[in-house]
This record gives sequence, C-alpha cells and structure tokens, in this order.
Amino acid sequence: MGLDYSYEIFMPPRNVVRALTRLAELAPQGRDTPPLPVTLPGGEQLTVPFTSNFKSEPVDCSAGGTLELDTSIVIGVDDAMREFFLRDSNRVDERGRVSVGYIYLTVRFTPAWHPNFASLQFTAATSSMSRMFVQSASVRKVFTDLTATSGGVCCLLDTETDVFDICWLNGETFSGETVPGARFSRFHDLVVAWREPVENGDDARTGYGIPGPVNG
Repeated sequence: MGLDYSYEIFMPPRNVVRALTRLAELAPQGRDTPPLPVTLPGGEQLTVPFTSNFKSEPVDCSAGGTLELDTSIVIGVDDAMREFFLRDSNRVDERGRVSVGYIYLTVRFTPAWHPNFASLQFTAATSSMSRMFVQSASVRKVFTDLTATSGGVCCLLDTETDVFDICWLNGETFSGETVPGARFSRFHDLVVAWREPVENGDDARTGYGIPGPVNG
C-alpha cells in the first residue's frame, strides 16, 4: 500500500462556503472540467471547478454528511516539489507554479469527534505526493493560507502515525509542535484550545474569540 498523507483544516461550518470559494480560485485555468453544482447544508449553493468521484453531476449535501471532491490546485515550485513531484519543466507556468492533482478532498460538515466544527481533509493521491506534502514549504503554505483566509481555527498534517503536526492554530503558523506533544497531550486538548475567528469585513484574521463548545 502507498502513503496517504493529508492536510486537514478545521473551521466553523458557516465558513465552508468561503473555503471552497477560495479553493476554486486556486484551480488551474483553462481546464475542460465542467462546473460542478454543490448544495451545502442549509441549502446554500455554489459551483466549483472540480469533480466529485470523477463525475460532474450535481451533488446534494443539504442533509449533511460528507462531500467528496477531486481537486487540482496551482502551487509555487520549490526544491521539494522538484524532487518528489515535478518531472517535466514544461508544466511550470510563467509565474513559477505548477498544477498539483489530484488531491482528494473530503469535507465533513459535522464530524462525530468535534461536531461544532467542519473539517476539510486534503489527501495526496500518491506516495511521492505524500512525501512532497511533508517536505514542501510551498505546499504547507497553500494549506495554512487557505486556513487563514477562510476563517479556519486549525490546520494539521497527518502522516499516518499517532502524532499530528500542527501547522496553524488560532491565527498563527506553527512549526515543530505536535499533538500529542508538550503543549497538547491529547487531541481533545487541542480542540478545547480552538478559538473561533472574530471577523471584520472580509478579513478572517482580525482576531479570535473564546473557544467554541466541545463535546466529549
């Protein structure tokens, strides 16, 4: 079996629309993929330039559950990308970026282990892409930036062990901290520390309020 490393972003459910809109802005231009209509819990609708289980039929998540998307996003090239992913220099655009995909996205609107927060889990499609997830600063920045701009509370890197790398928490980037770790001995302790963003206009990074309620 190959490696299936992933970045997972947690946010208040109301911010999922913003996250998917921001993600769509990262999609490569000029692709032939038809727009995919998606209905989210509460009835809000949007279209994204991706497929769901490699199909473009409308997806109805109005009753909750999960949303599966096959995404491709544009990321700036660094040394780790050249080592683990990039094999054809012609694929790099004039801004030094390359399309990375597929990255499989699972959106869980009400996860059982923290029902007050939605999660967006981005999973690498191959072992080499998984290694790139760990080594590439550009990849890490894409997901931490997405967390920040969409009003997320936390971003973790999962390398299929019992230890998760904390990449972003409550408005700050992190390096070298894990859960379990010195600061958070359990995942529950990390969730308790999450603080919902207090927004000012379109900027979700203006501040963070009190922690949201946590079950368990």
